[in-house]
This record gives sequence, structure tokens and C-alpha cells, in this order.
Amino acid sequence: MPVRILGISAYYHDSAACLVEDGRIVAAAQEERFTRKKHDAAFPSNAVAYCLREAGITASQIDHVGFYEKPLIKFSRLLETYIACAPRGWRSYLMAMPLWLGEKLWMADDIVSEIDGYSGEVLFGEHHESHAASAFYPSPFEQAAVVTMDGVGEWATSSIGVGNGNSLEILHELRFPHSLGLLYSAFTYFAGFKVNSGEYKVMGLAPYGEPKYVKTIKDHLIEIRDDGSLWMNQEYFTYAHGLTMTGSKMEQLLGGPARKPESRLTQREMDLARSIQEITEEVMLKMTTFAHRETGMRDLCLAGGVALNCVGNGRVLREGPFDQIWIQPAAGDAGGALGVAMAVWHKHLGQTRVSAEAAGTWERPSTVKGRVPKYADGMNASYLGPKFTDGQIRAAIDKGGWIARRVDDAALAGTIADSLASEKVVGLMQGRMEFGPRALGGRSIIGDARSPKMQSVMNLKIKFRESFRPFAPAVLRE
Repeated sequence: MPVRILGISAYYHDSAACLVEDGRIVAAAQEERFTRKKHDAAFPSNAVAYCLREAGITASQIDHVGFYEKPLIKFSRLLETYIACAPRGWRSYLMAMPLWLGEKLWMADDIVSEIDGYSGEVLFGEHHESHAASAFYPSPFEQAAVVTMDGVGEWATSSIGVGNGNSLEILHELRFPHSLGLLYSAFTYFAGFKVNSGEYKVMGLAPYGEPKYVKTIKDHLIEIRDDGSLWMNQEYFTYAHGLTMTGSKMEQLLGGPARKPESRLTQREMDLARSIQEITEEVMLKMTTFAHRETGMRDLCLAGGVALNCVGNGRVLREGPFDQIWIQPAAGDAGGALGVAMAVWHKHLGQTRVSAEAAGTWERPSTVKGRVPKYADGMNASYLGPKFTDGQIRAAIDKGGWIARRVDDAALAGTIADSLASEKVVGLMQGRMEFGPRALGGRSIIGDARSPKMQSVMNLKIKFRESFRPFAPAVLRE
């Protein structure tokens, strides 16, 4: 009988579920894709139900359930932080403690009760270990350095590890309150965007600014060490004890109050975005270079929310010491569901990874520098979500009363190309849904990049978002 493992991430942001069967990722999806609540943090009931449907099983046929972090250790960090900051943080303490004492400390019981039909135990992985597992185990590499960077898990905010076969060892950790992710989120907050969802807006805004605040940040806010670790001056940050990321001292340093959400963007926000982006890229380069020095590996795997900073990733690839980089497409907390499921299979159960030859049908990644990757794409190109039959699509069209015409597969590409050439915007839905925040052609809004007006048309008329926001280019492999 196959061994089935359900991985879950939940209760903070980007809840998700993933089902692994005998080491193969069968399905994975975020809860927000079903509830249509952006960054939904609730228990991923819909995502779990989808994973079971995709595998054709019931909950009683699940052998193990894994949760992506350890609540007790996280609770101890919160308590220690509140004690260290007292009497500051009293309001935050009063808001957090009832939730923890009433629900989160009994998470194992809650998870079992949510999965109707499952009666086994719940296994808990560490937050950054789940990130690391999500990056290494689906990768094509037999051996690799593994770097994770985000806000904070239990105590760790970044980690450096090494993967070899089915083993994965964490070698170094950066600990709370010093965190590259929280530093970036603090500037996201100061620029008037929402923490845990607006960071990519800061990255998109950065090219419009100048790095005018880099020296100020280094002189007053942080110390960047040669290994990429950070020391952050907590006099300027309030996230450890307050309900915001920064306070009045940061406002004095940066020449005025934080931007109010939805107010007009000024050159100051653009310059702040460019400055924190440059700081982030410097830290990413130093941390990954140190990982190369410590592990001696030629390849690198990345995960954690900071690994969604594609500009920083590009610099690591171009300027760093590694031959190849593999990044978990769902690098944020959603990917922790996949990571803990893979960690249960490989670390807890001691199972080996499936090579490309044994897998047979999986597509092998391309050869780099004469080396043939041992493993195929364990993520199925990140297409791990639900797909829809012609009957389901027809029923939805009829229910909505929409006008539709059917085009056969041979004519589909030409029809789409004609629409794009006519400067029309195309909503493209094909095959399975992507797992992670990036649209990769399965669920994408696409337009003709040759048109000078297309970017503003798509931002303002279709997506109803800020005019500066960029789009990803799609080009031929050649």
C-alpha cells in the first residue's frame, strides 16, 4: 500500500495543504484559491479536500499528517519577548495570549478534528526546516547548499543548511529579532503597504527611486556582517512588542511620518524602496556566498518569503558563486505544507529520493556545465493545483450567461496570438493551477509586451492596482 502524507501550513498567513504519496507530490494548493480571501490564514479545509480528491482517497487513508512549524516553541518565543520588552507590548500581549491559550496550544487536537476521518497523530516540523525541505527535496540536485530567509518562524529568521540525498542538516541560524524579512517588512509598512502582502510592491517600486537612504540605514538601523547575518537596532523597530513595525524614532530618522495606506506615493517612498532593496540584495549575496564557503556545494536551493524577491535572486545567480540555483515556487509559508510532508517522508520515515531514471515519466531539467541532474522536477513545474473538465467549464459558462465559442486545440495558440496582436487582454486558464503566488500560464492574465500602453491598461483596467506594478515577461527559451 502506498504511504500518504498530508502537509499543512495554517494560522498565520497563506494557509495551504499538500499531499505526498510514496515521495511523489500529488497535489498542493493554497486555501485562498478556494475561498478567494487573499492570504487566507484559516485552516485549509478546502485545500485539504482538493488534495484528497486529486489522490482519489479519503482522510482515513492518510498515514501521516505534518504541520509546518512547532507551536510550543513559537509560544515560548512570544513569552520571552514580551517579558524582555515589558512593560512595553502590553496591548499586543493581551491580544495574543487568549488566542494562544484558547486555541493554538491545542493545535494537534484541532487539526485532527478538522480532518474528518483521520485518527492518527500530528507530526510537527520546525518552520525553517520545512522551508529548507521544500527547497531541497523537490530539486534536481543530489547535493546542495540550502538557504532560507523570511520574517520569523519559531526563533529562526534565516538558516543555512546542506542537503545530501535524503538527508538535510541545518548548520547555522539567524534568530529573532534580527531578520532580513522583518527589516524588509518594516520598510513595506513605512512605505504605506500591507505587511506580508505588500513586499513585492516595494520591490516593484524600487526601480523608480535612488538609493539615498542606504548610508542612513547602515549608520543607524543595521549592521551587516560578512556572513550575511544582521544585527538590527531595536530602538527603531516596534514589531517585537507593538502592533506596528516602526515607531516615532524611525519617523524622525527618515524625515517624516510613515506614508498612510492608499495616499499618494512620493519620491521619498520610491527612494526608500530602492534603498531597502539594495540592502536586501547585499545581504542575500553575502549570506549565499557564506553558504557556499561553509558547504563547498556547487548548487543552491532557496526558500522562505525573501526568496520571492526575484531581483535579489537574479543577482545571486549572476554574481554569486553557485553554478545553479533552484527556488521553491511557493517559497513563502504556503510552501511549508509541501516541505513538512517531504520532510516526514525523507527524514522521519528515512525514505530515499526517486531518481529521474526510476521516475521514468518526469521531465529532466537541462544539463548545466556538463552535469546531468540526478532528479527530475519534483514540483511538476509547480502545476499542482486543480484543473477543470470541459463539462465543468461549460456549466460555469452557462450559469454565468456568458458568450463563448469553442476552439479546438490546434487553433488555440493562433487564436490567442491574434487577440494579443490586436491589443486585447487574454485571461488564460489551462491545465492545473500553479502552487505559489506566481502566475505561470496556468492561471494568467496576458497581453502583448510590444504595446506601450499594455502595462497601464492591465494594471488600471483589469487588475485595479498601482500603475508602477510590473508584469513578468514570457519569452521563447531560445
